[in-house]
Amino acid sequence: MRLNTQTDYALRLLMHLAVNSSRLVTIQEVADRFSISKNHLMKLASTLTREGFVTSVRGRSGGLKLARPPERITVGAIVRCMENDFALVECFQAERSECLITPACRLKGVLNGAAAAFLAELDRCTLSDLVQNNAPLERILA
Repeated sequence: MRLNTQTDYALRLLMHLAVNSSRLVTIQEVADRFSISKNHLMKLASTLTREGFVTSVRGRSGGLKLARPPERITVGAIVRCMENDFALVECFQAERSECLITPACRLKGVLNGAAAAFLAELDRCTLSDLVQNNAPLERILA
């Protein structure tokens, strides 16, 4: 399984906001820090704001901040928000499946279990777990 670029950037943005929770962070600052397109980050920030992870303050002295404490944001929730396809193989999409063995195949159950375990592990980790007491990360992002 591979997470899409959008999810990767969303996780980086949220970690940056968590490390800098005492102030508003601009999109330009994050774009410069990670060498990511400002336009791409604006779309991500819009999605994360709409989904309740981020609060956006408009205006000249505006910026972004976490909408809730980092210990209340799980990595699993972020991944579910940003990923649009957890279909690991074609038979996960019944309307598109052309696989001959689908009616008798047990692989789908194994893969479903693996995907569920993957997301369960991500649900155990919060944004706080990623940034708290992480001095090297703070030196990079603060």
